[in-house]
Amino acid sequence: MNCNLWSKGVKAFILLTAIICFFSCADTLESERVVYSNDFSDANLAGFENGRFIIFENDTIVGYYHNEEVAVNLSGIPSHNLLKVTLEILIHDSWDGNTPDGVSGPDQWFFGVDNEEVFRTTFSNTPCESTYCLYQSYPDTFTKTNRPKTGAIQTDMPGLCLFGTTPNYTSRYSISKIIEHSSSTARIYMDSDLVATNSGDPKCDESWSLAGVTVEALTLK
Repeated sequence: MNCNLWSKGVKAFILLTAIICFFSCADTLESERVVYSNDFSDANLAGFENGRFIIFENDTIVGYYHNEEVAVNLSGIPSHNLLKVTLEILIHDSWDGNTPDGVSGPDQWFFGVDNEEVFRTTFSNTPCESTYCLYQSYPDTFTKTNRPKTGAIQTDMPGLCLFGTTPNYTSRYSISKIIEHSSSTARIYMDSDLVATNSGDPKCDESWSLAGVTVEALTLK
């Protein structure tokens, strides 16, 4: 028997088996339903803990926070085995990213569902020059390294407090994560670990706000 033909036949069989296995084992999204969506345009804070409104750039948002937890409680979620949580947040003023000095950083933001932390990262609003750059972790988890404002969907807004008249000191991010979940209730919490011991007014120095939240219940089989 020709060895080359045998080898090709074996390779073809392995490839065919892999293809059949892939399609037979692939998960199917059976249902996808938005169970909560709020951009705060109707001034609705039902279910929120520590929610409060501010106006920023002519938009109603929830904020602003410096090391304060804010949460939204959901109930009556239909049958599902996954939750997709999408949060739109605004990072205000002088976030210093991964700075490890314990004086001005690192500046971390995180969120979780129920009692489980889902995602923790850092953000940086500082100008990045060849000789000086305070890197952030987003869109990766802390302690990965990326350039300031990587992954932002908007960067040209002024700051909120310390840099309230200076452009490019508020950055907007849309963060979306899918987690295993099957309960009919959920508590989605957000918070920060910001370091600003060198500031007389830490909240004015660096803060964050929530511009929107969407939760989808998924059933994957």
